[in-house]
This record gives sequence, C-alpha cells and structure tokens, in this order.
Amino acid sequence: MLQNPSDHRTESGHLKNRLPPTSQLPVIGAGGPQGDYDFLVVSNRLPLDREIQDDGDDGWRRSPGGLVTALAPLMSRADGAWVGWHGAPDEKVDPFDHDNMHLVPVSLSSSEVEDYYEGFANATLWPLYHDVIAPPEFHRTWWDAYRTINHRFADAAARTAARGATVWVQDYQLQLVPRYLRISRPDLRIGFFNHIPFPPPEIFAQLPWRRAIIDGLLGADLIGFQRPNDAANFLRSSRRFLGANVKAKQVHVSGPDGTISHIARAEAFPISIDVDQIQQLAQREDVIERSRQIRHDLGNPKTILLGVDRLDYTKGITHRLKAYGELLTDGHVQVTDATLIQVASPSRERVESYRLLREDVEGSVGRINGTFDTIQNTAVRYLHHSYPVEEMVALYLAADVMLVTALRDGMNLVAKEYVASRVNNTGALVLSEFTGAADQLRQALLVNPHDIDGLKSTIMTAINLSPLEAGRRMRAMRRQVLDHDVERWSQDFLRALDEKAVRDDR
Repeated sequence: MLQNPSDHRTESGHLKNRLPPTSQLPVIGAGGPQGDYDFLVVSNRLPLDREIQDDGDDGWRRSPGGLVTALAPLMSRADGAWVGWHGAPDEKVDPFDHDNMHLVPVSLSSSEVEDYYEGFANATLWPLYHDVIAPPEFHRTWWDAYRTINHRFADAAARTAARGATVWVQDYQLQLVPRYLRISRPDLRIGFFNHIPFPPPEIFAQLPWRRAIIDGLLGADLIGFQRPNDAANFLRSSRRFLGANVKAKQVHVSGPDGTISHIARAEAFPISIDVDQIQQLAQREDVIERSRQIRHDLGNPKTILLGVDRLDYTKGITHRLKAYGELLTDGHVQVTDATLIQVASPSRERVESYRLLREDVEGSVGRINGTFDTIQNTAVRYLHHSYPVEEMVALYLAADVMLVTALRDGMNLVAKEYVASRVNNTGALVLSEFTGAADQLRQALLVNPHDIDGLKSTIMTAINLSPLEAGRRMRAMRRQVLDHDVERWSQDFLRALDEKAVRDDR
C-alpha cells in the first residue's frame, strides 16, 4: 500500500527523494498476460448508460457526450477498448462488447464512491482546481480511497492493453493512473487530458498530496489542458513541488537512479463539441417548431435570455440571477418584454454544498418571480431537469441572448453549442472571461461575473445589440467553432502524442 507522501525537499532546494511514494507500489500486470487492444480510453465512467429494453431487461445505450462521439470511431478502427466505472455501486460486471467498442467495467463499492468520487474528487480536487470558490476538504481516508481506485483503473488498463498500445486517460478523477501504468507497463504510450482548470501553484500548494499528484501526471508522455495558462500552472507546480527540470513545455522526469527516465510534455488542447450534430438538429423542422412553441408558451416576449448549467457553485448562477433581478428592479428590463430561462440540471445532490446551492438558487428565483411575475408573464422560468440534446437545441434557437457567467470553467461547451446552433448568425453570447471558451470566442460579449454592475451593463448591451453587429460577432464565432470541432480536438491530441513518441524513439 502506498505511504502518505512527505515533502522530502526544502522549499527552495531540490528533491532528496526523486520519486514520491508511488514508486513503492507493486508492479501491476508486469510479466502477466497482455491484452489485445491497441487503443484504450480510461475515464471515470464508461460511455454507456443503462436503459430498460422492450422486453423489460436491462440494456445499454451510448452516452450522448462529445467525448464519446469523438472517440467511438477510433475504437472501431483501432481495436479500441474503454475502461471505466459502469455507474452502479456494489456490482461486478464482466467486460463486454457494445456498438463496436470493448467495455471494461471497473467495480466500485458504495463506500468507495463516497470516499473516492464524492469525497476526494469532488469535495477536495474540484473546489481546489476551481480557485477555491468553495473550501476544499482534506481527509486522509479520501486520499487512501483515491489511490486505491486509481490503482484499480490502472490495473484494468494494464491487463487490457496490447504491447505498445496507446492509452488515453481522462480527467481529474484519475491523475495517478499515468504513473501507475508507467511503472507496470513502460511499453505503453500514455496520454492524459485534464478537462477542468489546473490551479496556480499558490492554490495547488494547499493540497497535502501535491507531490504525488504531480508525479502521477508526469507518468504520461503528453498531458493536455484546456488553456495555455493551465499548462503553465502545471509546469510551474512541477518545478516548485518536485524540483523538476522544466524546459519550454517539457518536464525531464528522473528515475530512481537520477537519470532521465522519460520526458513529459504539457500543452493546451481546447476541447470542443460535435458541431455536425448540433447544426443538423438546428435545421430540423421539428426542432425549429419546438423553438417556436417555447416562445409561444412564454408569451412571445421580445427577448428570451437563457442559462444552461449543471447546478454547481462554479457556474455563477446566483450572480446571473442577482444581475437580472436588479435589472428588473431598476426598470431597465420589463417582465412584459423579457424572460430568463434557467436550466439547472441536477448535480451531486448527496453533497451538502450542492444541496445548499440549490436552496439558494431556488430562493432567488422565488423572490424574483414573487416580486415581478404577472398573470401572463414570468420573470424567470426555472427548470431543474436534464434534457435531451434535441430539447437543448430548441432552447438555443428560442433564446436571443445566451448567458454563460461561470466563475471558473475549464471550457464550457454550452457556449460553443449555442454558437453552433445559430445557423442564421443571430443571437448574442454573454461569456465569462474565466471560461476556456473565452480564449476561442473572442467576439462574444466578455464579462467578469463578479462585477455585478458590469454584468448588468453587458446583458443590456446584448439585449440591444443591433442585428448587424450581432451577425458580425456570430459569424466570427461560428467560423472558429466549425473549424475546431471535437473530432479535430481528439485528432490534434493523438497526433501530438504520436509525434512525441516518434521523436523519443530517435
């Protein structure tokens, strides 16, 4: 079992112990039978959801996410397998094939879900990586579970991958997997992509197990981030907390004997969406008709504003509601002319901070509607549901102004989906400058959501934007999104991983 890490260095000196305690793990899979799959994706969840089939039995359907859309074709072309949890605790499911993919379920107990996922991943790492908007909790039992589960995922991948296979590990729940894989299967080509922000060293320093996390990530050949600043933060932390030799975007990783074992590269690969799917839905007559029905059901207001978020404290929903409520109070917006639709899909409802956030959001909605609603008009239409993509595109088409006011977000794909759906180059996007999307969608109306007066002013600018100016901005944003879809994202990452491997072999 891995020991608790201790920081064997002075604050300004070099490492005394070059490899953190991850190197003490037993070598998994070494010398044992290797798998048959040349390309593996490893993520917290499998790309499938359970469904009840016509005969009443349990079945599986492919998840609708963009990551699945981008990588599923690679699975069928490259003898691919996907390693992940199947979503049900205390249940063991054997590997199986579905829709040209080989699925390798990893089992989790209820207590492991509580400690590894709800605990360390989402009550420690999530708030820490999102600028400590909420205070992170540090519990050694959670950390122990995180190591155990990461080891289990790595073990499953090591036993599934063919010799020399490419393994692409996804996201913050599995940051130790690259190192565990490199120990057990040094023949593998390992990539990692972090879908959320990576904090600056001054914030990351709070994590008691900071060295082990950095070392875990440095097991990868290529570490991808959403924004250049995230990659820079990681490189700074590698230098500060491991005393690593960092040159440009590369970290020279030392082995136990002090020699260079490999070179890890860190850079930005901004993720995107399945543009074709969104555009096709936006031009389907039934979806267009549904968007008209939405406007009609709301009383055909002059302006529909839309927010679409997971119910999460990083999304700035309360800031958005505060700004909109003040615009109504100030008389700049009339309930007879404008309606805000706020979709807040359920998220982590067993976590106390999320339950409190839901109460706060619903309280704000109730106060605004209690003050400004009329018999015919609703100020805020609040929807605490998840919706299929067809309904989401209909909402995008119905909305004149899209409000993305996240306080911190790795990317925010809702902003890109809204832009992709506006096939007539209409509409306005109010976009937080603290999202990764702000790096690509520079023609959006960028805003600091902490500045309530600035947010109010930007919302009014969006409402009053001339058709000519709205069209100019939307055309530019659509060019960017259409040229950089999720398939290009995956190709860019895997090409860079392949090119790095070729350079290293020379």
